Amino acid sequence: MDTDRVESTTTQQAIEQMGGAWGLVFSTIPVIALVVAQLFLPLMPTLAVAIGAGAVLFVVRLVRGEKVPSAIGSLLGVGLAAGLVIWTGSVRDFFVIGIWFALAIFIPTAISVVAGRPLTGIIWNVVHGGTHAWREDRPTFRAHVIATSAIAVVHAAKFVVQQWMYVAGSITGLGVADVVMGAPLTIAVALVVVWAFRRSTKRLRAAETRHDETAAGPRQDDAITDNLIEERTL
Repeated sequence: MDTDRVESTTTQQAIEQMGGAWGLVFSTIPVIALVVAQLFLPLMPTLAVAIGAGAVLFVVRLVRGEKVPSAIGSLLGVGLAAGLVIWTGSVRDFFVIGIWFALAIFIPTAISVVAGRPLTGIIWNVVHGGTHAWREDRPTFRAHVIATSAIAVVHAAKFVVQQWMYVAGSITGLGVADVVMGAPLTIAVALVVVWAFRRSTKRLRAAETRHDETAAGPRQDDAITDNLIEERTL
């Protein structure tokens, strides 16, 4: 089986679930619209601008051929954030869901690394049948420690920076942090995870090949021995 083809397919499916690289970039548009609008407009018109941007983005993503769940997820996220703002009356609460989501990702990924069971390795193992002793192969284990740690560090940084901006009441700062630490860092982390997956799969295939060669070795030796006996007999 072609290792690169297998991992490329897995990677492509994961990226498609997030709406693709452009989907991640497009998802920042409602945030930018909100930050700009709140500089000039009252609360409700500001939310109308953000929701309108989200609706337009939803249509654009469907026209581009993105999957409906990812497009709806983006619009739903904007709607939930706007609903929270309406409830609290503060524009900065538009970012609360994202802030606490970052913490929710950081905690399990960090714990899994400390516990010696990095989550990306567990996921890779499940994808490949769930029967591999991947933690016993040091290069594979290190790759998943790096990948899972990257996820943890990025989300910890998102939480710390945006929570700081939230407490300071800087809506512009929250918007800038959300955009800068959103799509670029997500794509960077995805590349690290892809690298860990591909490294793990290549080592798995290499181990399987060595096992097959070892299993075939004795049979080949037996065949050579039988031939020599026949030649001596003749």
